[in-house]
Amino acid sequence: MEPWIAITITAAFLQNLRSALQKHLQGSLGTRGASFVRFGYGFPVAIVYVLGLHLIGHYAFPALNWTFAIWSVIGGLSQIFATILLVHLFSLRNFAVGTAYSKTEPVQAAIFGFVLLGERLTIGAVASIIVGVFGVMLISMARLPLSLRNLVTALTGRTALIGIASGAVFGISAVSYRSASLSLEAPNPVMAAAVTLACVTTFQTVFMLVWMLLKDKSEIVQVARSWRSSSLVGLAGVLGSVCWFTAMTLQQVAYVRALGQIELVFTFMASFFLFHERVNRMEIIGCLLIVGGIVGLLFH
Repeated sequence: MEPWIAITITAAFLQNLRSALQKHLQGSLGTRGASFVRFGYGFPVAIVYVLGLHLIGHYAFPALNWTFAIWSVIGGLSQIFATILLVHLFSLRNFAVGTAYSKTEPVQAAIFGFVLLGERLTIGAVASIIVGVFGVMLISMARLPLSLRNLVTALTGRTALIGIASGAVFGISAVSYRSASLSLEAPNPVMAAAVTLACVTTFQTVFMLVWMLLKDKSEIVQVARSWRSSSLVGLAGVLGSVCWFTAMTLQQVAYVRALGQIELVFTFMASFFLFHERVNRMEIIGCLLIVGGIVGLLFH
């Protein structure tokens, strides 16, 4: 198994864990506060990780540049707003379906990767991604009778549009992070990904702190009071980001994010066992199609 595959699967599991914890926090912190904890409690871990690679692994610090800064800011802002959309989505649909809507990201990431980075996909890889996205489409209309009209309605309703927008902005952030990481002349991909993560999460924390200070200072107090549960979100988030950033430095974004759809398998498990949400037959079929697309991608 290639390293990026194992790293991506680990990232998907940690991302699902973080999302589950954020859903739990949304009721007490609100959408913005629940989104902030991902960055605010995660950036110290990202900095320690970079220092560990430097002091223990003896990896040199790469020289930062303006290209890196621009892509990091674009990626950081995109991820903030994508996270806010996703957390808001959890209040509109159940945890599994809310996550599924955002999983149109691989196709959107492939488009952004082609436009911005000139990355190309083989026909087999495109077919596998389409199978996975079709699975997402089935999940999106799993509570409706199967028909073309309901499919169109499911994909053009407010909830679907928020989810698809979340996937699009996540796709932009993923391509931006790969661009930022590749712009560094780092000794290896691991250090490049680590420095990118540390810089981005620090920027995101400062940006959201200023935002909350201007909008509602009480949110900061609430986030501080919930430090026990919030720190778990931050830890899961930053460890997942370490894996995402490393995988996207090693492999094209579209492949990484397509494999990352395995998160939906973990999502349905969390939806059923943790949140006791019902899962119907069409949602299971959609999940199997997503897994089939992943398998096709890996064996292509």
